[in-house]
Amino acid sequence: MESQVRGGTRWKRFAVVMVPSVAATAAIGVALGQGALAASFSVSGQSFKVTADRLDGTGFSQYGAIDSGYTLKGEKTAHPVAVSAFRSATIKGMCQSVVTPDVPLLGSVSLMLTAGGGDKPVEAKNLYIDIEQLEADATFRGIDIGVAAKDANKGPGIQKGDTANPNGFAQQADSATLTDVKQTAWATTAGTFKLSGLKMSLSKGVKECY
Repeated sequence: MESQVRGGTRWKRFAVVMVPSVAATAAIGVALGQGALAASFSVSGQSFKVTADRLDGTGFSQYGAIDSGYTLKGEKTAHPVAVSAFRSATIKGMCQSVVTPDVPLLGSVSLMLTAGGGDKPVEAKNLYIDIEQLEADATFRGIDIGVAAKDANKGPGIQKGDTANPNGFAQQADSATLTDVKQTAWATTAGTFKLSGLKMSLSKGVKECY
């Protein structure tokens, strides 16, 4: 039976494609908000934007790596990144957004997540952020610059599965505070990630955190 057409959109067919992924994303978001899951955010072949009013982390390390994957067209892709890792972190005023272009009949579709507002920050353990670009005001305490990645023992270590040179350049610190954070990332992974005050929205067009 042909799906119903309204304004040129085959709504039944559109729902078959979109509803399962939206429902799954929402369910994962609720579980993360309750602190029930480990978390891994990555978008096939796409970077995403993250902002934060303030990040306080302990056990910091940073090293170079290569993120690889596939584009939405199934083409292999690879990107150099700086992996920032924290044994633990709290994040106030977090926003994360990704824009999926060229969605049939819709054009661009934006997904935005916000959390950690008010007096309940986002809480993360063994947090890894694969960063392409970063802007922030940063303070590091007990910093060591120029250690080998394999010897950076203040942070959680090189993440399993990372394509990284263990003898490559790295830096580490006892703790770090970053404010007015704006970054473009390819992946975020945490052993636990509690998103207090989680809000999620999907919208047509381009809507980003910055």
